[in-house]
Amino acid sequence: MKNLHDSLIVIDGHCDTVLLAAGIGYKSETTEPLDLNIKNDRGHMDFPRLLEGGVTGQFFAMFCDDAFVADAGKHTHHLLDVMDASLAGSEKAFLAYKAEDAVRAKQEGKVAAFLSIEGGEAIGESLDELRAFYKRGIRLMGLTWNRINAIARGADHPGPDGITPFGRKVVAEMEKLGMIVDVSHLCDQALSELLEIAERPVVASHSNSRRIRDHRRNLTDAQAEAIAAKGGLIGVTFAGLFVDADPSKVNVGRVADHIDRLVKVAGPEHVGMGSDFDGFTAPYGLVMPDCSHMGLVSGELEKRGYKAGDISKIMGGNWLRVMGEVL
Repeated sequence: MKNLHDSLIVIDGHCDTVLLAAGIGYKSETTEPLDLNIKNDRGHMDFPRLLEGGVTGQFFAMFCDDAFVADAGKHTHHLLDVMDASLAGSEKAFLAYKAEDAVRAKQEGKVAAFLSIEGGEAIGESLDELRAFYKRGIRLMGLTWNRINAIARGADHPGPDGITPFGRKVVAEMEKLGMIVDVSHLCDQALSELLEIAERPVVASHSNSRRIRDHRRNLTDAQAEAIAAKGGLIGVTFAGLFVDADPSKVNVGRVADHIDRLVKVAGPEHVGMGSDFDGFTAPYGLVMPDCSHMGLVSGELEKRGYKAGDISKIMGGNWLRVMGEVL
């Protein structure tokens, strides 16, 4: 099992580790900054543990919690400064912009660090800000977190008006620039409207199957099918709350149940990884201790009879395809 995993290009579509690197805790409290270039005994991720887990490409999200929303743009630029400093001179990771960078990372035994934004509050109501973040290396943006912003309604605020007129301009500009549109955290109405206007593949970077775990942040079968029809993918998440309502049942097998369901309705070409490492806490259940155990997923899929080619797609190949088409 390990031999197969070691041969794969593994890509994870979402983590919140940048916050720890910036000295920001789970509840926005000030903490000791995490050095991403050394192996740590806290948090779920750093560059050495990513390499131990065979992770080739990692999307690092710039997330703006409620405490920072009033100055979201400045906060996001600060997080980007932190990532720039972490990658400067790193022997283990480099800033990545395109699918080929993940292939190169595999060849060189390094981590391709892709940058993303979780929540369009970062751009306010300015397409110029969106373009500025693109210039700084952002290649994926989640239109909302759970809130309502100038772009769309988040999952905590369902309503009849999903995507705003400005939001439609944002989607069009992202597609023009070559940025991946991330639909995780959209409310159902906003997701429906987004899928009507999107002309390029979109992703749900960290969402599971609502059939397996009935939660507003997870996707219905119809939503998963619609994302697949656009050529996109669903990144299966390890956040316990979205894996199972019972923390004692949150494990790799239950994650594989979500993969099974999503593969059944969307196809093996449209499912990927989106761990959300460092975006959740232990009381809701832990799928694995940290990212160094990522091989447990490919191992579980092997046990379930998945073909090597489909495991390769799910663990990273589908992200490679979407990046190749969009970035």
